[in-house]
Formats: sequence, structure tokens, C-alpha cells
Amino acid sequence: MLITGLIQQTNSPDIETNKSKLASNIAWCAKNGAKLIVLQELHNSIYFCQTENPALFDLAETIPGSSTAFYSQLAREHEVVLVTSLFEKRSVGLYHNTAVVFEKDGSIAGKYRKMHIPDDPAYYEKFYFTPGDLGFEPIQTSVGKLGVLICWDQWYPEAARLMALSGADILIYPTAIGFDSSDQSAEKKRQIEVWMISQRAHAVANGLPVISVNRTGFEPDPSGQTNGITFWGSSFAVGPQGEILAVAPESEEVNLIVEIDFQRSETVRRWWPFFRDRRIDAYNGLIKRFID
Repeated sequence: MLITGLIQQTNSPDIETNKSKLASNIAWCAKNGAKLIVLQELHNSIYFCQTENPALFDLAETIPGSSTAFYSQLAREHEVVLVTSLFEKRSVGLYHNTAVVFEKDGSIAGKYRKMHIPDDPAYYEKFYFTPGDLGFEPIQTSVGKLGVLICWDQWYPEAARLMALSGADILIYPTAIGFDSSDQSAEKKRQIEVWMISQRAHAVANGLPVISVNRTGFEPDPSGQTNGITFWGSSFAVGPQGEILAVAPESEEVNLIVEIDFQRSETVRRWWPFFRDRRIDAYNGLIKRFID
């Protein structure tokens, strides 16, 4: 069993306060047995993509840099594998939304650059992030091969499948997703259900456990053009048949401790041999934008 910690928290404009709170939560998860700890998307700051503001590129950091040094020390101190999510400055004018995975000795085990970049009201990520160029490659760690993807990637079965085909033991999605102020109660319920169903389907289709860690709380739109985002929390973990192992509340900060059984994936794949029966000779259309 792999004991895993999922950290769901609110964020403020004060980066050092956010990092300090994360450090305390990481310590708590480690004390409660976690050997793998997953943080939410862009956890150092507020979700700055609600507006298109060139000054916000100042939030970006090099990798390695000050944040990687900070999280490296925490991974080493607590002897945990740590999945983080950072705003990467790769070069002048070139930025990525990047997950960095730290080994328990504090070394960088690997990184993943977000491949699917949204551009919607209050989610203006194309203004900030260049699509990733590292492909869908799992990151080898002492606790297994981690198929790390990021938020908008979670809607694409192709991304999950390619991670699974490359040997991932688990799919992990640091996330920042929430409600628009105009959403009615019924629509909010539908959105959360669809969000969870899509990722549970990735678990079923690939015979792998899935972890998704979302932020929670309200963050205002600095421009005043919208009424801000209420992030819906609901971080969760499921097993390889999509069975729910744990779910966080929508509006509370919480650390979830979950036991993940990788051996169960072997059992489930024997029962449901989807990889055996794939018609790889008939899928050429998948590399086309649209089939006329």
C-alpha cells in the first residue's frame, strides 16, 4: 500500500504565507504516514490567470530556482516524494505551467509541462503558458512511475492513455477549477459530477488509480470584469475500477490521507484486458483534428 497525502487549501496573494501553510500541511501528511504528497495547481500564489496582465509574468521562476530549493528541502526533510506545480520561466518570453516531482532525497525526479492550455473567461492561460514539449512521459520515483498531468489535461483521454501506455502506475492531476458566479445550483452539481466522472473513466479505461487535487475558496478577479472564481475543492482519489477511495469537501481546507494499492491494477487489468483488445491498426483518425 502506498500512503498518499492530498493537500487542498485556499490561497492568498501572499506567496510566503501560502508556502508556509503548505510546509505545515506537508509535515502533517508525512507525520501521518504519507510517502507520496500531491499539491494543487499553481499552489504558490492565487490563480493569476483570471486576467491578462503582463506584470504577472514576474511570478514565474526558473527551474531549478528558489521554489524548487524550498520544496526540495521539504521532500528531503520528511523523506517523501512530492508533486508540486510551478509557473516556470524557461527563458525570456517563454513560460510554462510545470509540475516538478521531488524524490525523497530532495532531488528532482522529473517534470511535466502542461500540454493542453485553456483560454476561457477567467481562465486566460494561453496568455501565460506555452504548451508543454516534454510529451506524456511518467516520472520514475521510489514509490512508482507517476503519470503527472495538469488540470485541463484531465479532460483528454488521449493524455491519460499515453501515460498508461508508457508504464505509469498512477495518474495525478494538480488542479485549479471552480464555479463562475452566474452558475446555478443545478449547474454546479453537473460540473462537479462531470469533472469526477471524466477522471474516474480514465481510471477504468486504463486500469490505474487516479488522484486529483484541487484548490478551494473564493478568489476575486483583480480586474473586476468578472465576479471571481469559487474553487470547488472536492479533491479525490479513486482506484483502478473508478471506485472512490476518498473525497474532500467542496469548501474546506483539508489534508486527505489515502491508501493506494498498485497491486490492484494488475488484478483489474487481468479481469478487463482493455490493452489486449485495443485495435491499434484502426486508430489513425486520432491524429487528425477532425475527420471530414
